[in-house]
Amino acid sequence: MSAILVVNSGSSSFKYQLIDMDTEQMLATGLIERIGEESGRSVHTIPWDAVPSVDRSDAPQTTERTLPIPDHAAGFRVMLDAFESHGPSLARHPLLAVGHRVVHGGKRFFEATLVNNLVKINIEELAELAPLHNPANLQGIEAAQKAFPDVPHVAVFDTAFHATLEPAAYSYAIDDKLAKKHRLRKYGFHGTSHKFVSEEAAAFLGRPLEELKQIVLHLGNGASASAIDGGRSVETSMGLTPLEGLVMGTRSGDIDPAVLIHLHRRTGMGFDDLDVLLNRKSGLLGMSGAGDMRDVLERAANGDEKATAAFDVYTHRLKGYIGNYMAQLGRVDVISFTAGVGENAAAVRKAALSGLGAFGIRLSDERNEERSRDARLISADDSDVAVLVIPTNEELEIARQTLALL
Repeated sequence: MSAILVVNSGSSSFKYQLIDMDTEQMLATGLIERIGEESGRSVHTIPWDAVPSVDRSDAPQTTERTLPIPDHAAGFRVMLDAFESHGPSLARHPLLAVGHRVVHGGKRFFEATLVNNLVKINIEELAELAPLHNPANLQGIEAAQKAFPDVPHVAVFDTAFHATLEPAAYSYAIDDKLAKKHRLRKYGFHGTSHKFVSEEAAAFLGRPLEELKQIVLHLGNGASASAIDGGRSVETSMGLTPLEGLVMGTRSGDIDPAVLIHLHRRTGMGFDDLDVLLNRKSGLLGMSGAGDMRDVLERAANGDEKATAAFDVYTHRLKGYIGNYMAQLGRVDVISFTAGVGENAAAVRKAALSGLGAFGIRLSDERNEERSRDARLISADDSDVAVLVIPTNEELEIARQTLALL
């Protein structure tokens, strides 16, 4: 059997999955973290159904190690040792390729791309637009190329799915020359997830993707919405950076730009201070003191007024984007919730769609409250719009795009 290794690299960690492309079964998943610190950590997990009994007799499902991991190249050696020691064997599952998540592709990359030196130079240049992500993604690519020099490496960009946005959707109303010179426009993110979920929704409903008008709500610690017409992204909430749009765990989402000018004049806060404020100290965390929706819901249930207010602002903003995208699409056939909050927080789904019965959107309270890891319908039988919960799988989507390119 042949497999694809999917790598999602951060500045001090990377996640990986090994996927059998004949069955699309996950064979192993892992995390290498605390790279460059005094003590690093490796976690390697094998689903029991992925390994023959002769291989798993004395191998634990999850193996953890603590050891120094000075850089990403060392992290890949630790990963390879985990495969060799605990399986599954890469000799029995030879790699077709390594697929890499890259956050920002700008206007240059609108599909999965075979990595070469020019591509790496472009990823590095685009780091100006994603300074927290692209350099780390590039580190992972270069380390993986050293570990697997004889297989193709493919970059799959978070922004690529949104390359179909029209100028009316991606343009900012500022000086045109300035915008073009500095590449100031909406790019959108979470594209891999939005693409995967929209295609899974069509398959779940048994309808052609090309005929569906969809809204996908990716609600995790980072959150974004997209309007998808016939499989093409026509609008999305994140912009030049992943800061624009919905309220998130620690990010503000949409805000009057004059707030920053006002804070600078009144408090002397500099650019770095404002960056930290909006990206790391705002959103649910800034409003309630808790950045995790589970904690916000628990505090709100116990009468915490700040948590209740944060929840109300979060769902108010979300409902506003749903209404916006309904107008942009003209009609909506399906609304899908995905990612950690979208898949698990029934209260968020209910609040976001409440009062929309006049538009043909009606939830089933019973279905909405059910917990499951599977794709499921949560709208009422008399709802004109199908409302779904679709677990996202960005790693599988990266693997699919990698295989399609090959």
